[in-house]
Amino acid sequence: MGVLFDYFAAPDNDAAAATIDLAGGPAEASLPTVQLKGVDPFVQLGTLESLLTGVDYDTIIERDIAPVAMAGDGVRLVVPLTEELPAALSDADEARLREVAEPWSRTEEFDGEADPADLAALLTGLAELARNAKTRGDRLYCWVCV
Repeated sequence: MGVLFDYFAAPDNDAAAATIDLAGGPAEASLPTVQLKGVDPFVQLGTLESLLTGVDYDTIIERDIAPVAMAGDGVRLVVPLTEELPAALSDADEARLREVAEPWSRTEEFDGEADPADLAALLTGLAELARNAKTRGDRLYCWVCV
């Protein structure tokens, strides 16, 4: 079994951190959740953010984003996403998401295994999560389980 990456919306760090020990992750807490198997919140979403915003990838990964919760010596984490990525996703229409999916699919982290159409569908779900979170005043997080 691989690493699980569940992206979710929560009103604050405390609510997000409360999901750390839930076997079913944030969905078990009835938080809006999108599962993106194999899409990590650090490198791959950093690349996505760079493609969506035009900000240099090195600038994005230099941001100090500390986990809001950690358990099992790092086997489980809850990390906030940057504020810029959900904003960019919220603003992107479907055409823009399809456009970005193409170069994103060619990044080395996908090992040439990613279909741009599949990634566009994932991005559509993530963008919808971001839009709904923005409407509610929530923030986006990733629950990671190794």
